[in-house]
Amino acid sequence: MEEKDHVARFCEKAKQSFGDGSLIKITLGKPSSKARELKNIFIRPVVIRDEKKMSVLYRYPTKDITKNLTVEETAELLKELSGTEFLHISLFTRNYDIRLMFNKKRKSTLLTQKPSLSLLQPVLHNRIKAKLISVQDNVYLQKLGVLNSKGEVAAGMNNKFRQINRYVEILDGALPEKVRGSDFTVVDMGSGKGYLTFALYDHLHNNLKVNITMTGVEMRGDLVALCNDIARDASFDGLTFAESNISEFDLPAVDMLIALHACDTATDDAIFKGIKAGAQYIVVAPCCQKQIRKQMHPENELKPILKHGIFLERQAEMLTDGLRALILEKYGYRVKVVEFVPSEHTPKNVMLIASKSKKKQDEKTIDRQIHQIKKAFGIEYHYLEKLLDKA
Repeated sequence: MEEKDHVARFCEKAKQSFGDGSLIKITLGKPSSKARELKNIFIRPVVIRDEKKMSVLYRYPTKDITKNLTVEETAELLKELSGTEFLHISLFTRNYDIRLMFNKKRKSTLLTQKPSLSLLQPVLHNRIKAKLISVQDNVYLQKLGVLNSKGEVAAGMNNKFRQINRYVEILDGALPEKVRGSDFTVVDMGSGKGYLTFALYDHLHNNLKVNITMTGVEMRGDLVALCNDIARDASFDGLTFAESNISEFDLPAVDMLIALHACDTATDDAIFKGIKAGAQYIVVAPCCQKQIRKQMHPENELKPILKHGIFLERQAEMLTDGLRALILEKYGYRVKVVEFVPSEHTPKNVMLIASKSKKKQDEKTIDRQIHQIKKAFGIEYHYLEKLLDKA
């Protein structure tokens, strides 16, 4: 079968799976030189105002762009990009996986494999999103009160269910294909009641078949006991919870360090431990950026604007997290900033996803940038800097 036939066959199977409701997602990876800054494309079925569409997410190093297309428009996009801008294209359905691969000479190979993912239904925009987390026989979501005894999303828990799915979707896109079937260690600092901890373990262990060892770290003993009981009831043998605060937890070597909504400098404690442990991935959704806010005394063009408390607060949040991103870059990480959950659900919706990079960083330039930013806003120090300087 020639290259054009392979592409046509792939597109036909994509359209067929979309039509019969078995489509889970399509991924385009391994960009050619023509793709430039575009790193991946992820395509999922959605329903918008009762109309079935394809949600196409274009992933760049520092931003994501989403477009909603018809199935025909998506097929044309696949034909245009397959073998030109992307060399590995994968179709995931409930019934089978199909891989379309091109070598350096653009010779194509089409493989059909057993299904590797499972999904209940297409996701719904502005409705309950049943993406990578199944509600069927879901013990932990029932124990946590997200689902009722009938296995339906409980009253008042729709936003929490959306947040869980969005979180798993983001990290699913951030992790490389090579984690499938491999050993992987995760520590979730400040895991709280464990909603997101359980969901990520579920996805990595059950959907991606990762041999995962995961620890949730939480200082409230009653929550630690509750979560360990739920993990046991759900038969999540690789998931345990430990009682400790972030700064005192003895972090071993780890593949992924997570800290979601750790208050103020606790986020920096987590980032610091992740850097020192050599974590391949550091994922944080910061909260309560008070440390920088107290220091800020801008003596520049922004001073007349920042006299208003709400503007000063928002600027402090951006500066705190922006400096965190720069510091992570200085220590060899590639950082992406994404919206964790829509801003109408919570104002604390920024997530930093840092992945270890082999590219050598220009530390002097980054140091100069950090110094200039601090000087412009009258900031003496960032807490994360102090932690790393003392190490």
